[in-house]
Amino acid sequence: MRDDLIHDPKGGMPRLLEIMRRLRDPDTGCPWDIEQDFASIAPYTIEEAYEVADAIEREAWDELKGELGDLLLQSVYHTQMAEEAGLFSFDDVANAISDKMVARHPHVFGDESRDKSAEQQVQDWEKIKAKERAGKAQKGVLDGVAKGLPALTRAIKLQNRAARVGFDWPSTDEVLDKIVEEAQELREVTSEDARFEEFGDLLFVMVNLGRHMGLDPEAALRAANAKFTRRFESIEAALAAEGREPKDSTLEEMDALWDAAKMAEKQA
Repeated sequence: MRDDLIHDPKGGMPRLLEIMRRLRDPDTGCPWDIEQDFASIAPYTIEEAYEVADAIEREAWDELKGELGDLLLQSVYHTQMAEEAGLFSFDDVANAISDKMVARHPHVFGDESRDKSAEQQVQDWEKIKAKERAGKAQKGVLDGVAKGLPALTRAIKLQNRAARVGFDWPSTDEVLDKIVEEAQELREVTSEDARFEEFGDLLFVMVNLGRHMGLDPEAALRAANAKFTRRFESIEAALAAEGREPKDSTLEEMDALWDAAKMAEKQA
């Protein structure tokens, strides 16, 4: 038992690893933590990553330290379970990512020249990753794109992979034409299954439009979500000033308040 380490406010990484080990101890640990496995913890890992992104987007720097700690705990949690199963240790994880970073940056840690553009560095990075995939027997162009990624993010990664071998529209105009085509197909279908499929196709092409325009679809949608939240809260505030709620008003009233919030943002 390392109670001295657990209660050491300056214990750093060894302290966190020991805390996680104690939480998972089958005799003295936390019943909830003991019951967890990789699959049950994975959703929390994804959630914590988004909370880090949210803090950065809001520039909530006072919150970022805590959110990064929550995300770090997820790596420690998975690693502790792996160590219990005899798979790998935390040092193995740290060494693996260190090896990868050194191998992928020969212009920093090797003999290659640093005199290249950011675009050339991205191309070199992709060549190195392609060699890594080949070493893992991943032969297909789309092999290795994680299925657990958010759908918008995975879509753009799939499209980028296909584009590298020439499977891509030559310009944004063709993508826009395809959006019109997919929207019309969605309008014409009648069955629920077909509507589901065509809606997915339309979303996929919208992601491609963002890629052609150099925009991150995931970031753009997050920004749109934030804007909608901000403006709808303005509607709620305006109605509350009159002692009312959205359910007590008409669509026309809320539309007018939305336009007012939109105008106020533009003037600001």
